[in-house]
Amino acid sequence: MQVVVKLFGSLREAAGLEEMTLTVPEGALLRHVRDLLAQQHPLFGELGDRLAASVNFEVLPLETALSDGDEVAFLPPVAGGAGDCWISQAPLDPSAVIGRVSGPGMGGIVTFIGAVREQARGQSIRQLEYEAYAGMAEREMEKIAATVAERWPGTRVAIAHRVGQLAIGELAVVIAAASAHRAEAFEACRFTIDTLKVTVPIWKKEFAESGDFWVDNRP
Repeated sequence: MQVVVKLFGSLREAAGLEEMTLTVPEGALLRHVRDLLAQQHPLFGELGDRLAASVNFEVLPLETALSDGDEVAFLPPVAGGAGDCWISQAPLDPSAVIGRVSGPGMGGIVTFIGAVREQARGQSIRQLEYEAYAGMAEREMEKIAATVAERWPGTRVAIAHRVGQLAIGELAVVIAAASAHRAEAFEACRFTIDTLKVTVPIWKKEFAESGDFWVDNRP
């Protein structure tokens, strides 16, 4: 049987391609695909338990059995309502994100805007590059929005994240949280950015004076 494998960030660079089709035996597990790729590209083994894998956009254990035609993605450690969460290759417009959550009943609207800064870990940064597993990233962001709505009833959140190469000062992420009262809006906005940096498959590469590297591959 055949499975489609998608690679991102440092794994994509190590393999030299974004996607491949592999022929594997019936009953093959995610682990078998990972081990096969590790024989050709050591980084798959070096990342160890920090390397996650998904099948058809769902993160699953390595002991998961595969079926013919599955889409498998290997996810390096990440950097950190339907239609209200999106990945964009174009510059972000904060007003467009706020417009997704504002309304007559929303007395408090809180935004978080993340911009590219010129210093990181004591080094000068020339630019950043963000890469995402777009379909899965948007799905995970929508899960965050659903959790916000459940935890803070009546609160809405919208998320936009940029991908591609970003210059100093450009916006990487815009989050808007709206609620009837400011306390819930502040809490929801903080929860959203903190969760996004842990669960959403978006990777960041820094172009610094000491070289270029994928930030979250470093232990």
